[in-house]
Amino acid sequence: MRIAMVVCSGLMLAVLLVAGSANADDEPDGFACTFEAGTSWSYDKQSFNRKAPAPLRFEIAGIDLDGQSARLLTEESDKPGSLRIVRAINANHFLEVVNEGFLNITTIYDKDAVSGKYPAVHSRHFGLFGQPVFAQYAGFCTAK
Repeated sequence: MRIAMVVCSGLMLAVLLVAGSANADDEPDGFACTFEAGTSWSYDKQSFNRKAPAPLRFEIAGIDLDGQSARLLTEESDKPGSLRIVRAINANHFLEVVNEGFLNITTIYDKDAVSGKYPAVHSRHFGLFGQPVFAQYAGFCTAK
């Protein structure tokens, strides 16, 4: 019984490794992402205040899944940002550590077979003048 469990576990691991490497070869090297919907919150005077943020657009380029790195390209900056990648089943998380240690996280899910787009979520966690400010957007990315 114990040997059967070890063999079964080994086979399952082998299948996951083969499937993961096949998916890495099929993944785009970059994405153009657009986020039209979202909500932004700030904390001030002992309460959270909510408002709609402006639409957001950026590109993720030079994706290296094995090296867990990519570059962030925006219209606002002429210098690419550095991204780390955390891989998940059916998604990749792109993490950016910005000034003062705050985080931006973009999760891009597997391509929608009908639309050909990649559903995505972008979250920003930062502070302004000592007060928490955070936002979450829903949108889509397209392969570049």
